[in-house]
Amino acid sequence: MSYRTILSPVEAEIEIKRSRFLARLSPAADEAEARSVIAEARAEHPKARHHCSAFVLDTDSRTQRFSDDGEPAGTAGAPILDVVTGHDLTFVVAVVTRYFGGTLLGAGGLVRAYGQATSAAVERARIVTRRERVPVSAHVDYAQANALERAAGKRGWATRADYGGEVGLDVLVPLAEVADAVAMYADLTAGRAEPEVGEVEWV
Repeated sequence: MSYRTILSPVEAEIEIKRSRFLARLSPAADEAEARSVIAEARAEHPKARHHCSAFVLDTDSRTQRFSDDGEPAGTAGAPILDVVTGHDLTFVVAVVTRYFGGTLLGAGGLVRAYGQATSAAVERARIVTRRERVPVSAHVDYAQANALERAAGKRGWATRADYGGEVGLDVLVPLAEVADAVAMYADLTAGRAEPEVGEVEWV
């Protein structure tokens, strides 16, 4: 399994007919964190007319919420959500704060504006794919660590290393390939390594 998300918060701003749309895109681990980001936008821009938002959560994107925050129904939260889901992002909250410029944009204009502001933020975001992996770990000497890292790389497996007197090496593998990783340790350390299989992680 895998999912796409963003690494860190980003912001973008567009202006349409003197209305300013300030978009904020932020990672959110759960609904409480998503709502906290929305509350922060309100606190930072207390004079703005609207703070429209959407968030998507869970590895399968099953939790989806949006708010028009006083804009005509369907003109703000929904287009924000459409941009987030259109980029296949999850564990993400988007807030678009609007300072009214005195000119009505109409329903179609609002949909475009909120969508464009969110898209501008997505373009600035560093998007990453997280995959389900199991760490297979052991302490090995430096020569063995180098050989293991090379072999893991050839198989498309990521590694993590903690260098001290020995090397604490984690080889991160799909669940179906755990036995192959254990066998690799045995082959390249002449059976001296005693790898441990950890819990599933998203990396």
